Amino acid sequence: MIKIETFVFNPYQENTYILHDEQQNCIIIDPGMHNPTEEQKIKSFIEEHKLSPILLLNTHCHIDHVLGNRFVFDEWGLKPQFHEGEVPVLVAVQNYAPQMGIRYEVSPIPETFLTEQDTIQLGKHELQIIFAPGHSPAHLCFYSAAFGFLIGGDVLFRNSIGRTDLPGGDHNTLLNNIAAKIYTLPNDTLIYPGHGPTTTVEFERNTNPYIRG
Repeated sequence: MIKIETFVFNPYQENTYILHDEQQNCIIIDPGMHNPTEEQKIKSFIEEHKLSPILLLNTHCHIDHVLGNRFVFDEWGLKPQFHEGEVPVLVAVQNYAPQMGIRYEVSPIPETFLTEQDTIQLGKHELQIIFAPGHSPAHLCFYSAAFGFLIGGDVLFRNSIGRTDLPGGDHNTLLNNIAAKIYTLPNDTLIYPGHGPTTTVEFERNTNPYIRG
């Protein structure tokens, strides 16, 4: 069984996820901690549940999703993994973070990059990688067919979609990927987005004002 814990961090109210299994292995996805209080929340949860962090994943590399990368590396020695196409997005963060008045400790660069052909292992469980750019140039989602959930990042929200006006964004690309890669998942797939509440594939296909299934 994979359990999912959600934390809401930083001024953007970004969802940080910890996935953990029966053996207390855990994966940290999109760590958005931007101050010591938020960092301590993640650390305390991991210590209290006696979890062993084995992977750090980024769906994409906009500032609100990578603020905690350095902390995770310093605490548990994990370098982030994401698609190679997000490297310019990550590098840009250190240039614009000071202008936004946001504390940012520079993230390590991955040693291993992810592609859609790879899979993520959490103990005996497997996550499929879905390549879904549009919000960012090389956005990834992480899907569990066995447990019926998608860690969706900023592709699709409850009755909304990711913005496409940032560098590397493209509105039509995003809509095409939602239609071809998200709406084709089983109806009851639970979507854990980068911001806001969870939703389902069926709910968005029937009600999302930006793109119906």
